[in-house]
Amino acid sequence: MEKVISLNVDKVFSFVNKSEIEAGAALAKQCNETLHKGSGKGNDFLGWLNLPSSITDADLKDIVNTAQVLRSKCEVVVVVGIGGSYLGAKSVIEALSNSFDWLQKDRKNPVVVYAGQNIGEDYLSELIAYLADKSFGIINISKSGTTTEPALSFRILKGELERKVGKAEAQSRIVAITDAARGALHTLAKKEGYKMYVIPDNVGGRFSVLTPVGLLPIAVAGFDIQKLVQGAAFMEKNTRPDVPFEKNLAEQYAVTRNELYKKGKKIEILANYNPKLHFFAEWWKQLYGESEGKENKGIFNAAVDFTTDLHSMGQWIQEGERSIFETVLSVANPHHTVLVPKDEEDLDGLNFLVGKRVDFVNKMAELGTQLAHVDGGVPNIKIEIPELSEYYLGQLIYFFEKACGISGYILGVNPFDQPGVEAYKKNMFALLNKPGFEKDHEEIQKRL
Repeated sequence: MEKVISLNVDKVFSFVNKSEIEAGAALAKQCNETLHKGSGKGNDFLGWLNLPSSITDADLKDIVNTAQVLRSKCEVVVVVGIGGSYLGAKSVIEALSNSFDWLQKDRKNPVVVYAGQNIGEDYLSELIAYLADKSFGIINISKSGTTTEPALSFRILKGELERKVGKAEAQSRIVAITDAARGALHTLAKKEGYKMYVIPDNVGGRFSVLTPVGLLPIAVAGFDIQKLVQGAAFMEKNTRPDVPFEKNLAEQYAVTRNELYKKGKKIEILANYNPKLHFFAEWWKQLYGESEGKENKGIFNAAVDFTTDLHSMGQWIQEGERSIFETVLSVANPHHTVLVPKDEEDLDGLNFLVGKRVDFVNKMAELGTQLAHVDGGVPNIKIEIPELSEYYLGQLIYFFEKACGISGYILGVNPFDQPGVEAYKKNMFALLNKPGFEKDHEEIQKRL
């Protein structure tokens, strides 16, 4: 029997009646059916819904072959993208990599670094300096090719690579992941002869980790994308509308968080007890924040790394405003074993733990924190991951994606657009006096 991530909502029942969650099951089922019928808001962006089961072995083989080309030529691969164009890949790579990966000298896999996720001049300068004596390649991810942050970074890095190895060799080290038929990056890729992959029109960036957007960088980093997709396909099958509510993790999570929201729990904190999941939480924040934060409603998404943040944000979570609930990511089985050694002087008072695994201490910290936070008025949802592997991360990715779609429909918003993101861009282009924004430039200057 295949293992599966598990969901436990028992620690919310002192805040939300079990009957209220059960009463929400019918709406969750209806929203799930709406997704699959394609009859709801944003139905032109549902390409992710059946994506895991539709990816073929030939698709995966082609991605793996391209990854191998980059792996054979490059010490470093720069993934250029912003939002979902890099967070999905980074979340998986960081979760599966050695925590000190960038310090490893005897490497089998290229170092994967990122650009285009900010407009930091120092960041870009330091990246260029780092790449100066490295053999590197670029994966450029953008539907349009004109999004400011990645376009700016790619222009600079492309120039550096061409100066370093020549235009012909640079062409073999650049991969474009972009629109199928149009856009600046599509045009450039065709002109220059870059290997090109398509971002499907019906898949938004934050749902794109199981397309080449995420799969190619993950494969470059040396991880098994077939197992990742298999895990996602397992969860796809087990969260369909015909799966009963009591077995449907995505429906249960969507209902529970929305019932808590109705009770005034306006902030959801994703807490993890394994530092490898830090960037998974960053991906989750974008997925839910960009999907649900609309029409002056939606749960605010935050994340903490425990036990680290118990020594900072822990105070606020325990005794601050009672507007929060926690969703805890717990990894059942770490990959390594470290035992607490005996110290004859025992000045730190830890000899009572001699022979215990460090993970045992971590699990007791997790349990103690859960009890304290629930006692302090913070409902807790727990998601347990059997271990950090491609298969279970694939399950977790699809679980959160599916629950997000259902949850957005329960909330009554379109979970697949992001109109608010355009506001800053319009102001930025006006301030930069971009061609076509002359009138906006004049208007915004009056406000300064």
